[in-house]
Amino acid sequence: MTVLDTRALGRATLARQLLLERADMPPLAAVAHLCGLQAQEPQEPFVGLWSRLRGFEPGSLDDLLVERRVVRTHLMRRTVHLVTADDTLAWRARHEAMLRQRVLGVYRRDLDGVDLGELAAAGRDVLSDGEPRTMAELTRAVADRWPTTAPRALGEMLVAALVPMAQMPPRGLWRTRAGVRNLPLATWLGRGIDPAAPDGSDPVGQVLVRRYLAAFGPAATADLRAWSGLAGLPAAVAATRAELIAFRDERGRELLDLPDAPRPDPGTPAPARFLPAFDNAILGYDDRTRVIDDAHRGLSVAGERAVLVDGRVAATWATEEDTVVVTPLRRLTRVERDEVAEEGRSVAAFLSDGASGRVRFAAT
Repeated sequence: MTVLDTRALGRATLARQLLLERADMPPLAAVAHLCGLQAQEPQEPFVGLWSRLRGFEPGSLDDLLVERRVVRTHLMRRTVHLVTADDTLAWRARHEAMLRQRVLGVYRRDLDGVDLGELAAAGRDVLSDGEPRTMAELTRAVADRWPTTAPRALGEMLVAALVPMAQMPPRGLWRTRAGVRNLPLATWLGRGIDPAAPDGSDPVGQVLVRRYLAAFGPAATADLRAWSGLAGLPAAVAATRAELIAFRDERGRELLDLPDAPRPDPGTPAPARFLPAFDNAILGYDDRTRVIDDAHRGLSVAGERAVLVDGRVAATWATEEDTVVVTPLRRLTRVERDEVAEEGRSVAAFLSDGASGRVRFAAT
């Protein structure tokens, strides 16, 4: 079986994630291809798409949110993602058990004795008037039925698990600060989520396997599990295995992939790219060494924005007023530094509508 080294896997990831070269792709198609964008920080998806799409305009993503073609919702790993409306409705039921278990993992003691079916019914009853509500407002409306239960536990279970929700605009719009107001997906999108397959088969799981590999492969089942939060999708992997090809990584793990998906030559040049916080190009794997050194793995879950140099995380970046500040994690060569500075000036211009192109390297 062919062994793919770290550099080969890294180049494949860059190609699948639209980071090897910017794509001429509409934002809706990009969100779909990427299986959604991590979005708990509302402004970060704009940087994520700008780094991946040629000529990306923030207003185009605003339009998709307002027109209800993409939604902000809890999905993979129980984190907020920006997902196409079609994928949200098709995938939500498959994630429901995981969402409940993840909330219970935090609030099990608080929710002891709470009938989750009754809680869900109470929440839906409150929301039946079609008015968006904050989690606090929703919790206050049902709390009299569970007066001894921590309000936060009731709210998290309702909003993140029991009632499939969309977070309403203006939350998530470009340069807009707005709190989270929730409305059931069925109300916002005008159609309910697709039901789970009644015969115990897992057609949605099979779709998730194929879609994940298209955007993240080659990958191990542990990577699929880390991305989705689901328990490895073993039946779905087994059902699709005949149409997949297999490799091994340098650790000996089996990696699955779609036969015709891009796997560029490891020597393919990789341009500097500025990633947003919590980007799935890093978080979408159990073994992240194809993109980031283990020594820096913690940065990816701490909300640090990463700079890719030659396809790997080599710096972090932040903004200070109108300046992009780059903090290297290793010594950059002069050529690398110049490339990062050029891309940083472009990021600064994007974030300021062309008013600034300032970049500064922090002392290390």
